[in-house]
Amino acid sequence: MLDSIWFRLPEVAEKAKRLRVELPQATELELPFEDGLISGRCWGGDAAGPTVYLVHGWGGWGLQLAAFVPPLLDAGFRVIAFDAPSHGDSAPGREGPKRSSLPELADAFQAVVAAYGPAYGVIAHSLGAAAVMLALRDGLSARKIVFLATATDFRDGLAQYRQHLGFGPRVQKGFLRLFTRKFGPMEGYAAVPMIDALAEERELPALLAVHDRSDRETSAEGSANVVAVWPGARLHLTDGLGHNRILRDPMVVGTAITHLSTERAAAEQSPAVQETMRG
Repeated sequence: MLDSIWFRLPEVAEKAKRLRVELPQATELELPFEDGLISGRCWGGDAAGPTVYLVHGWGGWGLQLAAFVPPLLDAGFRVIAFDAPSHGDSAPGREGPKRSSLPELADAFQAVVAAYGPAYGVIAHSLGAAAVMLALRDGLSARKIVFLATATDFRDGLAQYRQHLGFGPRVQKGFLRLFTRKFGPMEGYAAVPMIDALAEERELPALLAVHDRSDRETSAEGSANVVAVWPGARLHLTDGLGHNRILRDPMVVGTAITHLSTERAAAEQSPAVQETMRG
């Protein structure tokens, strides 16, 4: 059945989980979530600066974004990374072992923010970016966001499944009926109309979207379309990094840190702001 494939997480080789950067000691986090536990890590402690959350994508894990941790700490941020339900070291979620869903990723992210404090910034990869957009729709607030290789429309993924697996219209219609009963219409998760509507309601965080032109898992065109309806958003395109190497490219990391830090650094240097803080 297509639903058994759609919600099943991909196997991740232990070699792929090997840390490629040296990290300082972290505080281990365990957060009760529904009937399980979400595992995470915090760097910087409670007395550190504003918090940046690292949100992995489908089949990922928190330390997949480890390259961002040291420069974020150097920039004065507190950093929290976590493994979504059924991902990494976290317990299975509502979909069962080795299974998950976009709404579950979004709910888990909101639970982590509720437990560990407001988000100044978010760096999110692939389906993690889609989860952050759902969280924004449901009331999450943040000042700065970086999306990397954003997943923007489930219907694109469904078309890829159909091409690779060769199922016909009957199977697709049956799956869409199941999906709609469980989560609502699939088109309701499309990023562009969601953000377009949200931008009419309130001010959105400052967005930097980074995408590689050669990404075979998510389309750079999708990020461009999101940026087009997200007021003030910027798009940074890369070449030759694909879907995952973008997470550890030094230029990408530096661009993301600059985006998260610029406004805050300017505010800290402003005499008017400093005077207000003294008062």
